[in-house]
Amino acid sequence: MNWCFFNSGKCDAAFNMALDETLLENAAQTGTPVLRFYGWTEPAATFGYFQKYAEVAAATKLRPLIRRPTGGGIVPHAADWTYAAVFPAGHEWHSLKAEESYRRIHDWLRLAFAQLQVEAELAPCCQKSLPGQCFVGHEKFDLLWHGRKIAGAAQRRNKLGLLIQGSIQPPPLPLERDAFEQAMQVVARRDFGVDWKDFTPDVELHKHAARLASEKFSQVCYNQKR
Repeated sequence: MNWCFFNSGKCDAAFNMALDETLLENAAQTGTPVLRFYGWTEPAATFGYFQKYAEVAAATKLRPLIRRPTGGGIVPHAADWTYAAVFPAGHEWHSLKAEESYRRIHDWLRLAFAQLQVEAELAPCCQKSLPGQCFVGHEKFDLLWHGRKIAGAAQRRNKLGLLIQGSIQPPPLPLERDAFEQAMQVVARRDFGVDWKDFTPDVELHKHAARLASEKFSQVCYNQKR
């Protein structure tokens, strides 16, 4: 199985969300799953598509606040290891129920940490959190390290494919992000039979993402529509 990988580096918050949505929109054209890692040019927070902006704004001082194309709660972004996994319609992952794809993506992260001699585990059940706060408490199948949540994700599944947006708040250990990204690829090659190829967005895809960032994800009317 051919899958694509790329690290798009640090981008502003609106563009990060726009590029993930563009990858979902172009999943059929790409034809293979895409794993993207990325960073942030400045501290920011993203929040779930269905959350109310006023509640989010009161719950965090981080700015900018950008509404994600996926669900979930408030996620702080600065030094986290952020990723997106996109699967086209018809792919096995796209046909999974939401709980199973959530479990599977975090088990993949767990195995990648194990490659680096870091033992983590999937949360067997929920632990109550503050309203809308993704990394306070945890949900079933979140990734835990010594009982602390270190990875969560949100999903959007439609006729185009499946988009999973995830954030890893790495444990306070001497870990390198590049090594973790390589471990993710090693695990997928070993356990999923994946052959990786590098992915570079073409000019039109990049232009579309830039337009979405400008006309949608950076707009007050979008971010404050609820």
